Amino acid sequence: MPALSQRHLLGIEPLLPGDIRTIVETAKSMKSISKRAIKKVPALRGKTIVNLFLEPSTRTRSSFEIAAKRLSADTLTLSGTGTSLSKGETLMDTARNLEAMAPDAIVIRHSASGAPHMLARILEPPVINAGDGSHEHPTQALLDLMTVEERKGPVKGFKVAIVGDIAHSRVARSNIFTLTKMGALVWLCGPATMIPREVEQLGARVTNSMDEALEGADVVMMLRIQLERGSGSLFPSVPEYAATYGLNRARLKRAKRDVVVLHPGPINRGIEIASDVADGEFSVILDQVENGVAVRMALLYLLITRPEGRGGTA
Repeated sequence: MPALSQRHLLGIEPLLPGDIRTIVETAKSMKSISKRAIKKVPALRGKTIVNLFLEPSTRTRSSFEIAAKRLSADTLTLSGTGTSLSKGETLMDTARNLEAMAPDAIVIRHSASGAPHMLARILEPPVINAGDGSHEHPTQALLDLMTVEERKGPVKGFKVAIVGDIAHSRVARSNIFTLTKMGALVWLCGPATMIPREVEQLGARVTNSMDEALEGADVVMMLRIQLERGSGSLFPSVPEYAATYGLNRARLKRAKRDVVVLHPGPINRGIEIASDVADGEFSVILDQVENGVAVRMALLYLLITRPEGRGGTA
């Protein structure tokens, strides 16, 4: 099995297309483990993984824990409350103390962009970014790619519409990197106040028209309105946002007949997406959740068993 070019997974931006393909193909083989009567293999027996989740999470945190256990690794999961971080200890001191206990990998989610990169500069074990501020969420983009390809095949040449709060979305950023590296055509859509300046330099096209974004789309990815990051101040009202940028069945008719609809969750039903779309025949939202376990199993396995001295440090 090919080794990854990177020692850590800090984002999609430094990955080669071959790295992305290795992760997805490994995840496909890992997925079969979850369908067995006994959902466990000894691939990481004797290894210890620290999950340092300093931001709320359901899907990502749970799937990393399940992924580690299905590979027979031991896990330690910590949050901001109940740790010395709540007493004023710095993240770097917390990380160094955890490293002294000899973990084999550290998974971190943090509200500050760049937090995983800072840890990777000082720690020996692999660091995996489980979401950092508004920067990246690489494992989400990898599981999104896997989910689309399971249903529709390689994404090269596909039109992918990403709709919503692009400015605050680490999911959008990681998906732009992933999809463009793999040859897809990415369209970003949302209110002008939610589209970052110069985002087209990442290789995506921008429109403020929902109809234009959906026209002939192979894939539609809806993003959550992130009220906790201040996005509520960027549009007049929630009903107006839903009326202009919410995905419903009538709007979805502009997309390809075999379109797939994704959402990273949690869903604000009736705002960014109607319930009959989220639960309908075009939705692969629960497939995303299932594939999240497989992708995170693949990453833990590939990074922890990666040969020493190969590739970069990013």
